[in-house]
Amino acid sequence: MKKITSKELRNSYLNFFKERGHAIIQSASLIPENDPSVLFTTAGMHPLIPYLLGEKHPQGNRLVNVQKCIRTGDIDEVGDASHCTFFEMLGNWSLGDYFKEQSIKWSYEFLTHPKYLNIDKDRLVVSVFEGDEDCPRDEESASVWRQCGINNEKIFYLPKKNNWWIAGNIGPCGPDTEIFFDTGKHPCGENCNPACDCGKYLEIWNNVFMQFNKQADGTLVPLTQQNVDTGMGLERTVCVLNGINSVYETDVFLPIIKKLEELSNLSYASSAEVTKAMRIIADHIRSAVFLLGDRIGITPSNADQGYVLRRLIRRAVRYANFLGLNNGDLIKIASLFIEIYKDVYSELTDNKDKIIGELNREEERFLKTLVSGEKEFLRLVGKLEGNLIEGAAAFRLYDTYGFPLEMTKELAQERGLIVDEEGFYEKYAQHQKLSQDTSGQRFKGGLADSGQATTFLHTATHLLQASLRKVLGEEVAQKGSNINPERLRFDFSFHRPMTKEEIKKTQELVNQAINESIPIVCEEMSLEKARKKGAIGLFADKYGQDVKVYSIGDTSIEMCGGPHATNTSQLGRFVITKEQSSSSGVRRIRAELIREE
Repeated sequence: MKKITSKELRNSYLNFFKERGHAIIQSASLIPENDPSVLFTTAGMHPLIPYLLGEKHPQGNRLVNVQKCIRTGDIDEVGDASHCTFFEMLGNWSLGDYFKEQSIKWSYEFLTHPKYLNIDKDRLVVSVFEGDEDCPRDEESASVWRQCGINNEKIFYLPKKNNWWIAGNIGPCGPDTEIFFDTGKHPCGENCNPACDCGKYLEIWNNVFMQFNKQADGTLVPLTQQNVDTGMGLERTVCVLNGINSVYETDVFLPIIKKLEELSNLSYASSAEVTKAMRIIADHIRSAVFLLGDRIGITPSNADQGYVLRRLIRRAVRYANFLGLNNGDLIKIASLFIEIYKDVYSELTDNKDKIIGELNREEERFLKTLVSGEKEFLRLVGKLEGNLIEGAAAFRLYDTYGFPLEMTKELAQERGLIVDEEGFYEKYAQHQKLSQDTSGQRFKGGLADSGQATTFLHTATHLLQASLRKVLGEEVAQKGSNINPERLRFDFSFHRPMTKEEIKKTQELVNQAINESIPIVCEEMSLEKARKKGAIGLFADKYGQDVKVYSIGDTSIEMCGGPHATNTSQLGRFVITKEQSSSSGVRRIRAELIREE
């Protein structure tokens, strides 16, 4: 195998597929625009959903990139050798072009050829879909693997829970073939296979063959085109190629661990507790740096993405306190991460002041409550007659001392106690009247669907942003949106609450454009030409060098990838229902379209 750095793997992967006709596209934001099922971008396919469903991508039908990803389901596992909340995913896509045979053969070539990763083919094991009532056994993939030289005993047929991929509960999906590295460990038994968690097999690449679109009722509808979506975890692959056992020993983490040793005057390997603490700090601060530095960006809060960010930072602060770090030491760790990644993700340098400022503020906020909160926790524990912390007590820690439920659970677990989570959420619901967004289905960013009502409301956001820029000035820029068939939610940069007059004027301007029955024109052009034309667009970076520009007369010119009406007259009457704060320096408008018969 070839020893390799993270930078070398990124470049080698991108160049390999570029030479095979793939356009290199930039990483999309960590905050999804068009996927309602998740808080964060958890895979490279999220920004590409419209194109997987058949829409033409400006860069063509062969794409490759390195995608920033956040997965939060395993936060409690961070601290072991492999789990990370932030990671980079290498991915290549075919949008209705090549399919299983070419995808598998290119994967095999990149992994085994001496010019690329030079992995011994005898160390590779693969799995394919065993088939069920929805989709037949994937003999085609198995046959291609045999052509590549993978023996039958190293091809495993596994069920849907192992070899079927979908992001969320609905959307593009299909069978996959996963590629594993045999670590050389002894099998856990005669039935040991890649689905085991015994450590013998380590997944390094997943090739998903997206053939269906799963509906809300569970029905699988065949897609108009067959797609390939692959994913290779950068950190995990670097581990395999360098023969190391932990992602925290790779080149992106080693300088961080060394800095933590220096700041704490402790050795990384001095104890299991110190090792775990340093890994958690490294992972959580890296995740926080990328979330704060993202082109859309979020700030710590008590809801949705901001809540996850706050939890990450506060958990890092707690473990920094355990290591005896000084106030401000986490800023040094964040600055080091920015330096490590600055040549790959320029947005971190661009947003350095925001990253450092928000980290510093959140650390100071939490340090004020950490000592008193832990004292209250210990006082509570001292009064317990059993091993259960009641939900009301856990909620008081959250409400009064700023303790996330997860931190109370963590402190409890360390002492062999359990927390009444159901009781906690009951108290939370009583305390805070939940908005419509959080009481029913919650759409995390972008569009809930591509239906007519949602499409019209999405079109209205273009008119809304244009009107806001006229009323409040060109400092206004979109910071996010959330649209379902009933209403739109639009976040924008602005430093103060709008006046009643400003809200009224904005609403009037939107309705004026609607009443003028303006045709909505879509054009494809280069990013440079779009900017010269005056087009604005929050998500331009993810579309590559060719973009779609939607023009609504002289009122609005925006780069956008979502669905739109064909004429403003289709929209109905626009009504702003609420204007409020979203986060520091960001305001939020909620609005509806009323169809008057």
